[in-house]
Amino acid sequence: LHPVWGHEAEREALGNAASEKILPAALLLHGSRGIGKQRIAHWLAQLMVCETPRREPCGVCPSCRMALSFEHPDIHYYLPLPRPKGASGDRLTDALEEARLTELDELRTTPLRPSHRDEVRGIYLGAVRNIRSRAHKRPAISHGPIFIIGEAELLVPQEASPEAANALLKLLEEPPGTTQFILTSSEPGRLLPTVRSRTVPLHLTPLDLTDITAFLEQEAGVEASLAEWAGRLGQGSPGRALGFLPTGEEEGPLEQLRLRAFDIVATAIATDSSRTYSLALGFSPAGARGLIDLFGFVEEWLRDLAALAAGAPRALLNQDRRSELEEWLSTSHIEAFNITSAFGAVDRARELARKNVNPQLIVSGLVGNLREILQGHSPRGVIA
Repeated sequence: LHPVWGHEAEREALGNAASEKILPAALLLHGSRGIGKQRIAHWLAQLMVCETPRREPCGVCPSCRMALSFEHPDIHYYLPLPRPKGASGDRLTDALEEARLTELDELRTTPLRPSHRDEVRGIYLGAVRNIRSRAHKRPAISHGPIFIIGEAELLVPQEASPEAANALLKLLEEPPGTTQFILTSSEPGRLLPTVRSRTVPLHLTPLDLTDITAFLEQEAGVEASLAEWAGRLGQGSPGRALGFLPTGEEEGPLEQLRLRAFDIVATAIATDSSRTYSLALGFSPAGARGLIDLFGFVEEWLRDLAALAAGAPRALLNQDRRSELEEWLSTSHIEAFNITSAFGAVDRARELARKNVNPQLIVSGLVGNLREILQGHSPRGVIA
C-alpha cells in the first residue's frame, strides 16, 4: 500500500485512543468518496496488529508488513462486489468469498484506483455470513480479528431473511471477544439506522490541493500540470482526482461523466429542443443506476452557473470551462434564483434512476424540466 496522505488530526486521535486502549469496538469512518477512508481504516488495523505499537504503526515488524500487503490473517477486508451470476445459498457464499480474494489480489497489484465504478455492487448476505463465521474464530497471531467493511451503505438487507439480516447488527452490538469493526461510508445517511446507532462516527475532511497534487505526482507519477488540473476537480479527494486522469488514449471515467453532464446542461439551455431527443437516445435503455454519479456532475455544472450568476467566479469547481459558462449566462439571461430551483429536478431524476426507470426517459425528462425551470417556468413533470 502507498503511504497515508493527510488526515493528521484524525490519525492522532485514533493513535491516542489505540494507545490508551479506548478504541470503540465498532468505528464508522465517513467522508467524501475517494477521500482515503479505507486507507485510514487499514492504517488503524495495521496499528492494532503492530508488534511494537505507539501512536503509529512501526511499518517494519512482520505484522505490519503482512498488513501492508493484505496478507495478515487477522485483518479481514470486505468491499462491495458484483453479485456472482447463477449462485444462491451456500454456493453464493462461496462465490462471494472467491470474488473477495480475487479483489484482494487486484488490490495488491494496483492499489491506486479511481473511486468510481460503473458496475452495480453490493455487500450481500453471503458476505455477512462469512464475516459472522470469522468473527467467532480465534485470532491467528493478534489480540483479535479486525474487520474492515468498505462502503458499508451498500449492505443489501433485502437479500437476507430477517434472522440473517440482523446478523451483522448483532455482531456490531456485541462483538465476540476482542473483535474490532471498522466501517467506511461516503453516504452514511443511507446506512441502516440500526447500524449507525451501533458505531462511533469519525468524519474525515477533504485534503488540501497541495496534498492531492503531491500525491498524484509522487504516488501515481502524474505530470505537474495534469496533477493540478485533476487535483482541483478532485475537490479534496485523491480517489476522485484519479478518476479524471486519462487511461491510455481514453479520458478518465470521471472526465467522461463530467463532459456528458456538461452536454445535458448545454442541451437544456439551448433554444433548439430537438437536441433533447438525440441526446437521450445516446443513452442505453437499461442500467439506470449508472446515471446516479452522472447527475452529481449535472449538479456541479448548475452550481457553477449559480456562482457565476451571483458574481462569485472564484468559487467555480470547473474553472477550465469558465468561458463557456459565462457565454451561457450572457446569451440565455438565466437568473440565479432559477438555477437554484433546478436542483430539485436533478434530485427527482436521481430517484427515478434508483428505481431503475428507462435511462432515455429519465434524461429526456430531466432536460425538458431543466429547460422549463431555467427559463422561469414551472416544470412540466418528472418525465417530459
